[in-house]
Parts: sequence; structure tokens; C-alpha cells
Amino acid sequence: MTTAAETAAAVRAGALTAVAAVTAALERIERVDPVLCAFAEVWEEDALRAARAVDRRIERGERPPLAGVPIGVKGRHGPRAAGPLIAAGAVPVGATSVPGPGTPWQTWGLGRHGRTVNPWRYDRTPGGSSAGSAAAVAAGLVPLATGTDGAGSVRIPAAWCGVVGLKTTNGRFPSADRTGLAAAGVLTRCVADAEAYWGAMTGRPGGRGTATPPTALWSPDLGFAGPDPEPVALAHATALRLADAGAVRLLPSGPPLRLEDPAPAWLALRGGEGGDPRTADRVRAVNGRRLAALFRRADLLLTPTTPCPAHGHDGPGDRYSTALTWAFNLSGHPALSLPAGLGSDGCPLGLQLVAAPGREELLLAVAGSATR
Repeated sequence: MTTAAETAAAVRAGALTAVAAVTAALERIERVDPVLCAFAEVWEEDALRAARAVDRRIERGERPPLAGVPIGVKGRHGPRAAGPLIAAGAVPVGATSVPGPGTPWQTWGLGRHGRTVNPWRYDRTPGGSSAGSAAAVAAGLVPLATGTDGAGSVRIPAAWCGVVGLKTTNGRFPSADRTGLAAAGVLTRCVADAEAYWGAMTGRPGGRGTATPPTALWSPDLGFAGPDPEPVALAHATALRLADAGAVRLLPSGPPLRLEDPAPAWLALRGGEGGDPRTADRVRAVNGRRLAALFRRADLLLTPTTPCPAHGHDGPGDRYSTALTWAFNLSGHPALSLPAGLGSDGCPLGLQLVAAPGREELLLAVAGSATR
């Protein structure tokens, strides 16, 4: 499957029509989605109508940056948040699956054909809550799909499906989440397509490289998470490869980062039973100071994306797969999950890169320099 950037370039050059690109995506969905269950809805007529409109723009001499790129949008209301992508020529082909009614945990997806599966192992979850977006991108149904990340809902499925997942700085783009914990994001098969998303959303390119390698600190557990050995080993090996490639300069570890577990604070903000909002204020203040000190020492923080591998469809048990991600929903920092290889179960795991607020372009630059 071609990337979003390649598809858009071909449409702009007249080598491919938007209608052809979208038709091919719809055919892939029709063929694969009965098993994958990544889409809750498919908008065939609307997508083809939008593709014809993009082709008319090309005929008029316009050159939109995402011309004719078929995309998935998270949930039935996804097009509202995808406005800049649509203006840039992207064509939504359907609503990707999210957790179904009555699901007490967010690592599940309910598609139009049933439960969303992980493309690497059908007996495993793709992660959530951007379940369908991650599965659709990983399986090559679309090159790009939107997500939202309130506790790791872009980064966790990105890690477990072996794709790139960017969570933007909280408040960077509009969000319907009244708690302020959720941020917009994207899932793609390659960093270049995440850069294309960023360019369309902000009007400026991202990931163009840095004059000198940014400094980075490694933390296996943020001081509290208790991750399994394998996610730590794979993520650390990927961090070392980034350093070997000259993408980052790893600093001596020094005193380990010790954040307070954000679970009580996050649950209090989301109205969890017995939650005390004062807990959220206290944890935010403590972790805010510790993260500010870290980012005075280094440009990036590197961690495993998840503390454990993808679990089965019977649920996560008593493990929080969010243990290493939701601290940065509480703090608002942007973060990116980069594929870190396959675990012993044959499923992917990820490396999480975290930057200071507003530094998404640094995340894209580092991730991109390691994969070009």
C-alpha cells in the first residue's frame, strides 16, 4: 500500500485520481473488514462524492497537500475534528470503531461486523480507544486515521498494532472533553504521514530534522509503573538504535525520574467513584515540577509505551495498560509511540517519546530521522 504522502503526490501530479485512490481503499475495506471489524460505518457514496470534488480541484489547478488520501476518522462524529484534513484534500471513507456500549474498559472496539481484532493476532485486542483507527492503518485499509488520546488512546493501540501514534499537546486543537485530558492525534504507517497530518492541521511542516541531536533521558517505569521486562527491553533497544543513528543523544541516567502515579488524579478528574479533585491538583503540581526539571536537563523523555503486551479480548484484568501514558494526559505533554519490534507473542510493542508542551515537531523530527 502506498503512503498518504505518495498518494497525494500522485493525485496532484495527475498520475492517479482521487476517485481511484478512494475506490481502492473501499475495496480493501470490503474485502478485509468483515474479519478485522475496524469500521463502525463505511461512507461509500459520500466518500466517492468527496473524491470527485477533489479531482475537480486538481482540474482547476489546486494542489491540496492531502489530495485524494483516503482516511478513517475515529467514531461517528470524527469528521468534525477532521475539518483541516478534509480541507487539505483528504477523503473520509468511514468511522473507525471505538469501545461498544457497556464496556467498562477502553481497550476494545465494536465494528459493524463485530469485535475489532488486532491485525497481528486475532485473539488479541488492538488496544483502544482508537481501536479501529489503529487496526485499519496497521492492516493497510487506509494510510492514516484520526484518534483522540485521553489516557493513551492513540499511543497504546499504535504500540500494539505496530504503527506510529502521535498525541498532540493538550489544548493544541479543539476537544469536546470537558476534563481537558483528551487531545487530538493520528495513527499512520510511517512518520512521513504523521508529518503530513501535522502539516495539514497546523499549516506548517514538521519533522524537518534538527541541527544537532536532541538530548534524551530514558526511564523504564516513570518511577511507579512496574512494567514487564519485555516491553522495557524492546523499547530500550529502540532508544539505543535512535542514539546509534544520531537521532538523539542519550544522557547519563543520573537520578531516576520519579513521578507520582497519576491514576488517582486521572480518575478524580473523570469523576471516578470517591475521586477527590484536590488529588488531581496535588499530583499535577508535583509531576509538573518534576517534568519541568527533566525538560530543563533534556529535550526528550523516552519510555516504553505500554507496561505489558496486548491482552486477549476477555479484558486487561487488573493491569492498567495506561500506566506509562496517562501521566502525559494529566500534564498535557505531546508524545509519540514508535514501533519497537515484536514481542515473544508475535505482537508489536512501542517506544514512547515525550517532549515539552508545543514541541510536536521535535517528536516528528526525531522519529523521522530514525526511519528515513
